[in-house]
Amino acid sequence: MKKAVPYAPRTLLRKNSPYGKERKKVVTIIASATLLSLGLSIKFLLNEQAPATILFLAVVAVSGYQIVRRGLSSLLKKRLDMNLLMTLAAAGAFLIGHGEEGATVIFLFYIAEFLEDYAVEKTRRSVGALMKLAPELAIVKKDGKEVSVHVHEVGPKETILVRPGERIPLDGVVEKGFSLVNQAPITGESMPVSKQVGDEVYAGTLNGEGLLEIQVTKRIEETMISKIVQLVEKAQEQKSPTEKFIDRFAKYYTPSVVLLATLVAIVPPILFSSSFDNWIYRALTLLVVSCPCALAISTPVSIVSGITSAARNGALIKGGTYIEEMSKMKVFAFDKTGTLTKGRLEVTDIIPVGLSSSKLTERDLVVLAAGCERYSTHPLSAAIRRKAEELGKVIPDPEAFQYISGQGNIAKCNGGRILSGNRNLIKENGVYLNPQVDEQMMKLESRGKTTTVVAENSEVKGVIAMADTVKENAVDTVRKLKEMGLKVVMISGDNEKTAKVIAGQLGIDGYFAELSPEDKLKIIDELRREEKHVVMVGDGVNDAPALAKANLGIAMGAIGSDVALETADIALMHDDLSKLSYLLDLSKRTVKVMKQNIYSSILIKGSLAVLAVLGFATLWLAVGIGDMGLSLVVILNAMRLSLIKD
Repeated sequence: MKKAVPYAPRTLLRKNSPYGKERKKVVTIIASATLLSLGLSIKFLLNEQAPATILFLAVVAVSGYQIVRRGLSSLLKKRLDMNLLMTLAAAGAFLIGHGEEGATVIFLFYIAEFLEDYAVEKTRRSVGALMKLAPELAIVKKDGKEVSVHVHEVGPKETILVRPGERIPLDGVVEKGFSLVNQAPITGESMPVSKQVGDEVYAGTLNGEGLLEIQVTKRIEETMISKIVQLVEKAQEQKSPTEKFIDRFAKYYTPSVVLLATLVAIVPPILFSSSFDNWIYRALTLLVVSCPCALAISTPVSIVSGITSAARNGALIKGGTYIEEMSKMKVFAFDKTGTLTKGRLEVTDIIPVGLSSSKLTERDLVVLAAGCERYSTHPLSAAIRRKAEELGKVIPDPEAFQYISGQGNIAKCNGGRILSGNRNLIKENGVYLNPQVDEQMMKLESRGKTTTVVAENSEVKGVIAMADTVKENAVDTVRKLKEMGLKVVMISGDNEKTAKVIAGQLGIDGYFAELSPEDKLKIIDELRREEKHVVMVGDGVNDAPALAKANLGIAMGAIGSDVALETADIALMHDDLSKLSYLLDLSKRTVKVMKQNIYSSILIKGSLAVLAVLGFATLWLAVGIGDMGLSLVVILNAMRLSLIKD
């Protein structure tokens, strides 16, 4: 018998855990603040220099050990970084008798680094916290008994029991029971989804009021929620074009600042016979002011916040590059079947024919056809059977059944010979098709619908029309995209007539029909040449080549689909077109926040740099406002993105 085991990562603040590191840093900040306060009190209240200097050095030792070590390491490698700038500034301050400011520089820089690390880690962790939604224990049914087992010990094909109000511990398929399940952590759906026998369920989702027996299909590390966390973590590590530019800029920026500070410290005293101490102090202030901390984190913290916000709303963005690219989009190219439409035929028209005395009701006509279609696997047959079930009718069991390829079905039902199929089936079996009925069928077909004639014995009883209908929110989504100034087109492998009808219903700008996968690639190429920035939206399987060819590929309804998750640049976990306008808004706001952070960093630091050279800025001001204060503003501005909801 399997035993439940404790889940160690949650039980302790281990040495290497982010929680343990944060706790250690908080202790360091408190200790340094205490030492700095004592030092300042002794120097300015008791006027004791030596003891105060010792306390200031202690502050550097406690909060600046890693900063100084990394700074010296950079110097040995002939590389200039922020740690070296701060080390030089603090050392210079002590040498010219401003130990309190040297200690303050190191202490506030340590706090700034802590805030940066905490903000990024918190944002990353908010997605990682999804894993905590999956229970640590599962109730496994084994040999007629219910055993509590740790999720890591539960394998595929085992049966688990999930009671009302509990979270589902592992991915699986419902074997028994019915319930409403809240899938918001994975798909971002606001409403619970009904689950019955045969339906897939996912770890971390919340079971409603029903009791479910679930056959496990994946181990905990292979579950959908695990894949989401892994993909988001990889996405957060990828750098956007703006991030790469900032990195390149910093390589030239930092040496330039050091050179300028050196000139400020040396040239004016020589030219104007001024005090070296005064100009060295200004140079040190310039070093601190020019430290590119806020500039360096301005983009990554915004990108991570944006990616995290999207993940919590059911959209996986695979890197900062795609957030920036999304904001540039000019054209949305949609696949039709399964993307703009539901991807399955539905009965749209039921037309009984004949004399009033012999005419069937709509319900009876559907039941008659459903009996004939009972054993057919054709999509048309499935649509008719679903309609009969929706009407609450029992589908009769035919006594005999024959499928005629390319024509339809013939069955013997309740002693009668039933035919359900196209014109050829009717005519070749000696049934007269009234010209008026044929004309009615042609009108339906001109609207992109597929028709089936239903006959009993030698008399046509009616016509049933079917079509792949547009999704509920497709029209609204297309309208919103067009209002945002975007061009919307549809590329489909379906016939011209059907594509034209769907395009008209949606109000899109243009459509391309009867396309092979190779043709779709050519269309995407043409759109890219004309419009530069094209996003392809598809199901991630049939449209994989087009998704890869477009500037940006978005896969719809990627939940449960490994192919969709791997193919697309952005994967929408739920089959919800409304997420597209949310993604556009998120990308534009993310880019806007990035620009705000970059421009504010440059403006504030530039202004303080001028004040430093003129002697109006102190080391305290430089690090308090130009470094720590500005970093905090940048972080808070970026973290606003995590509040954006669909």
